[in-house]
Amino acid sequence: MSDNNVEKEAGPPQESSPVVDSQEPEKRKREYKDFGHEEEGPTHAKVDMEKIQLKAEDLYDKEKVDLETIVVDDVFKLLQTDENGLTTEEAQRRLEIFGPNRLEAEEQNPFLQFLSFMWNPLSWVMEAAALVAIALSNGEGRAPDWEDFVGIVLLLFINSAIGFYEERNAGNAVKALMDSLAPKAKVKRDGKWQEIESAELVPGDMISFKIGDIVPADSRLTEAINVSIDQAALTGESLPQSKKTGDQCFSGSTCKQGEAEGVVISTGPNTFFGRAASLVGQDDDTTGHLQKILAQIGSFCLVAIGIFVIAEIFVLYAGFRYRYRRGLDNILVLLIGGIPIAMPTVLSVTLAVGAQQLAKYKAIVTRITAIEELAAVTILCSDKTGTLTTNKLTIDRNTVRTYGPFSAEDVILLAAYASRTENQDAIDQCVVGALGDTARARAGIKLLDFKPFNPVDKRTEITYREEATGKLKRVTKGMTGIIIELCTRNKTEEIENRLEADVEEFAQRGLRALAVAYEEVDGDDPEGEGNGFELIGLLAIFDPPREDTKQTIDDAMALGVKVKMVTGDQLAIAKETGRRLGLGDHMYPAKVLKEGPSPDSKFRSLDDMILDADGFAGVFPEHKYEIVKRLQGLGHLCAMTGDGANDAPALSRANVGIAVEGATDAARGAADIVLTEPGLSTIVHAIRGSRIIFQRMRNYSIYACAVTIRIVVCFAILAFAFKFDFPPFMILIVALLNDGTIMTLSVDRVLPSSTPDSWDLAEIFAYAVAYGIYLTLSTIALVAIAIRTTWFFDAFGVTLTNGATSAAGNHNDPQLHMVVYLQVAIISQALIFITRSHSFFFMERPSFALMFAFGLAQLVSSIIAAYGDWGFTQIHSISGGWIGIVWVWNIVWFLPLDLVKFGMKATIIKYLRERHIKALAKETAEGVPIVRTQSRVASINESLYRNRVSFIRRAARKVGFGQKVSVRPEELQRFSSIQAARTGATLARHPSRTAQAA
Repeated sequence: MSDNNVEKEAGPPQESSPVVDSQEPEKRKREYKDFGHEEEGPTHAKVDMEKIQLKAEDLYDKEKVDLETIVVDDVFKLLQTDENGLTTEEAQRRLEIFGPNRLEAEEQNPFLQFLSFMWNPLSWVMEAAALVAIALSNGEGRAPDWEDFVGIVLLLFINSAIGFYEERNAGNAVKALMDSLAPKAKVKRDGKWQEIESAELVPGDMISFKIGDIVPADSRLTEAINVSIDQAALTGESLPQSKKTGDQCFSGSTCKQGEAEGVVISTGPNTFFGRAASLVGQDDDTTGHLQKILAQIGSFCLVAIGIFVIAEIFVLYAGFRYRYRRGLDNILVLLIGGIPIAMPTVLSVTLAVGAQQLAKYKAIVTRITAIEELAAVTILCSDKTGTLTTNKLTIDRNTVRTYGPFSAEDVILLAAYASRTENQDAIDQCVVGALGDTARARAGIKLLDFKPFNPVDKRTEITYREEATGKLKRVTKGMTGIIIELCTRNKTEEIENRLEADVEEFAQRGLRALAVAYEEVDGDDPEGEGNGFELIGLLAIFDPPREDTKQTIDDAMALGVKVKMVTGDQLAIAKETGRRLGLGDHMYPAKVLKEGPSPDSKFRSLDDMILDADGFAGVFPEHKYEIVKRLQGLGHLCAMTGDGANDAPALSRANVGIAVEGATDAARGAADIVLTEPGLSTIVHAIRGSRIIFQRMRNYSIYACAVTIRIVVCFAILAFAFKFDFPPFMILIVALLNDGTIMTLSVDRVLPSSTPDSWDLAEIFAYAVAYGIYLTLSTIALVAIAIRTTWFFDAFGVTLTNGATSAAGNHNDPQLHMVVYLQVAIISQALIFITRSHSFFFMERPSFALMFAFGLAQLVSSIIAAYGDWGFTQIHSISGGWIGIVWVWNIVWFLPLDLVKFGMKATIIKYLRERHIKALAKETAEGVPIVRTQSRVASINESLYRNRVSFIRRAARKVGFGQKVSVRPEELQRFSSIQAARTGATLARHPSRTAQAA
């Protein structure tokens, strides 16, 4: 018996058409149609099929050849084959033409991949600084600046190593799709059946498969014996589909019942499966959201550095007439100290630690930058089958209809009698499972005869003896139209009217109808005539939502995330599921994505319709991909959940692809986050966790930009005002200690926001400039007092090198350099306590790790100040008196920093937010969608920040390497027509020897 499908006894519900009156006045003809596609008879190609070598333009013209519906004989002619299969020689020839039946994974050179992480403007500036230190610093009798060179290179390699490790361990979606293909195939070659590697299949091969086999390639069936195919992972359809001669089977689907033979029409990248794989890899050269933010922050820092480097070049060389090496050292200070080179590393560590924290909620993160994007997600696009629902058919007890003397529970029990208890298909399994105790399906009866489902009768039937009474009884269940025709007892006009109304209601609600009838048999002959079947009930079968799905959706909406259902199932089923989950039923068929809203629609454009929709039904991979792409184009950040191979393209395109528990390898490979527990509740935990991580990254970004302003402005002004030449190596030490401390932000205590986060860079830069200028003033004031006055020396009894009691005579005293180093190191690190808090810094307790790291860094800085005597870098240790002065100085300057923060909030930040709100209000009034930070960008500047080898890939493609199948996602054409047409066109360009001889 087949696993039920669209044509099984529970005829999938269908929107009923109006009843048509027949010519007979005494009785009108009733129709109980299945809920599905109306069958169309086979057609012939409108060209002369004897001319095998068709032109490509003819093959793509569906007015002439629609290979989805043409008779199989024409397919044989088009593919130049017959039922005896191909010869070994012809198969080898076609293998060279079409390639192997597998998906090729693009191999990357590990060394080039490692180097690619140094391919962004932040790294370029540091690389330039390294070259300056080792090459341009030669001259004037001094050796190259090896210390600075080694330190810079070390920073670069640490950053690249972390990024490389992440990249090499990320899941490969194409590889997962490739591994999902059937490894073996039964094929007829030279007129004999044999088993070969599925990779060796070619278009035109004759293949065979049976129950339990995976279909090895897209094919048209030439023989089908009670065949049922499970293609839920490919198309999203809940039930296995029955197949008959002439139907198409997709590569990667599973045979659940029967045996079949077919002719291969498409292999490898050209299959339904392969098209999904090509869509997965389609966004290789786009830039992620976090990389765009890095680009903008990097540009801010580069502009600030560039302005002051140019200023120093003019002032120091043209104005002060500095010698070459002296001016170069001042420029190195700005380059090394101003570039937040560790930013990608710090954010990577923050995200990696966040990924470990999310793993506690059974969420495995395969692309750590997706965590940041999840915090900003505004729309969650969810597949239905297996994601919002259980993907297990269930009897809906609340909608059971009864027409005879039996109760709803009796109808379910009798339907279970008429079901198999072993080797069950999907319908039998759900009916028997509705009893709770499956043993009841045979309790109290003795089975005498059982007729399983078959595609002709479209029903099952059992004849049994009731042990309590000894009577013979017969029960049948199946398609409504079949069962009602069998019924002869108590079949009244009223019963038929009720049945017709119930079937129509089920169809409108997306429920599959299963009719049940009953009769008693006189005598002891199991094959004897009964007293006539009587319709006793109508069961509603549906794929129920998961228990926690509704609560999860409510929680997501409370967090400001809009949920949309995107499913391959029928529209009526999608609407019913949406109503049960509280999603709403504003759902549309996939065809609107091509046709757009109707002229009388309330929507002005397709984009408006997509934004308003609660979901879409009947979609293929291209449709899901297109929906996500359009929403991203409207400025939304999208998350996509799914479990099947058909979801892989959209999972890959989405900002955050989420594979639910039980997902296929293909879906897991394309996803950014893989859930290992059933349901979607983990997503809510992941969203909250990602927003905590986002706050940590935002805090660091403000800090990093502020330090850039603080370094470049401070040391440029010191050089201009006092000709102060700070040693570059000490700036490198400050950077190393700062970054080591800031790493602990990855576990800092912060609170998540209740709405989607977004990078408001104007606010970040405004805070950074304010903090940077304030800290600059603290250092300039210290140096000015030390140089212009003797107050420190008189009040505290401290001295400089050789007992000097004033810095007026030597602005570049080595001990004064050390004093400035300690002041800069301490207060710069302390700034993080200001940026991480929304109120007074002492009102929000930091993590123990951050406090410990800060204390350790300050201890190291103080020890360096007390004992550091490194002649190569123009510093000298200072006394305890100076260390105490610097600490007190920094504390005095640190305390008002909160007032700076509050002042910014009350003035500039308030103005920026009001301007942003007014802009949004204006856009909303004009009907323009709210535009948030774009998820994918194409500018050259932003693409340079990708931690990928995109520039290497582009170069390889330019010279002809690494070619991939090109797929336009906008094409909304039927798959089999495209596939077989491509195959025929290729064969037409490479005619066989037989055809040439003919």
